[in-house]
Amino acid sequence: MTVTDSVLAVVFAVGAALCIAVGTVVRHRSAAQIPDQNVGVLGPITTLVRQPVWWVGTVVGIGGYALQAAALGLGSLLLVQPLLVLSLGARFSGRTVTRADWLWASALTAAIAVLVVVGDPRPGVERAETRHWIVICLIGLPFVLACLLGARSGSRSRRALLLGLAGGALFGVAAVLTKGVVHLAGEGPRPLFTSIELYALVVVGAAAVTLQQSAFQVGALQASLPATTVMEPLVASLLGFVVLGEYLDADRKVTAVLVIALVAVIMAAVALARRAAVVEDTASDSAQPLSRSRR
Repeated sequence: MTVTDSVLAVVFAVGAALCIAVGTVVRHRSAAQIPDQNVGVLGPITTLVRQPVWWVGTVVGIGGYALQAAALGLGSLLLVQPLLVLSLGARFSGRTVTRADWLWASALTAAIAVLVVVGDPRPGVERAETRHWIVICLIGLPFVLACLLGARSGSRSRRALLLGLAGGALFGVAAVLTKGVVHLAGEGPRPLFTSIELYALVVVGAAAVTLQQSAFQVGALQASLPATTVMEPLVASLLGFVVLGEYLDADRKVTAVLVIALVAVIMAAVALARRAAVVEDTASDSAQPLSRSRR
């Protein structure tokens, strides 16, 4: 991976973060307007596909995913995924930003800069081996199923949290699959369409989006957004390290700095996600009070 590739990966990742932020806001507002009686077997997605506004948010989100895929084609998961957390800052665009928002956003940006610059992420292999995917399924499927079972009852906040955790974990797995698919696409149509990664990506991606929309519909965004925001890069980076062999080029002295930066990223991400979620939930409540009252 050259310096030019790294720079382009960062540019694409930041662009993806912006698109993801806009797409998430639009899709959340659409899902929040759906009363419980209109939720189908597959969740609110069956109703949302008939709403033009939701499609706008989806198209923007797809654009963000395309930029993410381009970034993953050039850089490692350890480089790209933390940068996507910057989408939290874009959610305050066009709104009054408080001093606390600026402080948390600055802390997030600085911590990510430390991870990217000081950590100096190094790439590993492009695709996970079959044995790795077996282990991921053995661990990941029970976790997702446990979240789904737990989300069948309890308060709306608890249900939204569990669905957000499950959706974020699947988005993290999808990032690993995306990196493999981008690599296969460069080898030609035959390797791409005969690989299991492509079809697994479609299934995992669709499941992740469905769970995300269900989390948006069932409860406040401040319950699901922090969970999804932290789980996606956490799972993707962990798999990049364990499965793909990516690593941070740091000695023992620098490791302590990177651990502090990682903790700062998580704390700032959760804080910004909660603050951004409060803003979006307030906007949704103001825009559609009747929909809320029918729940």
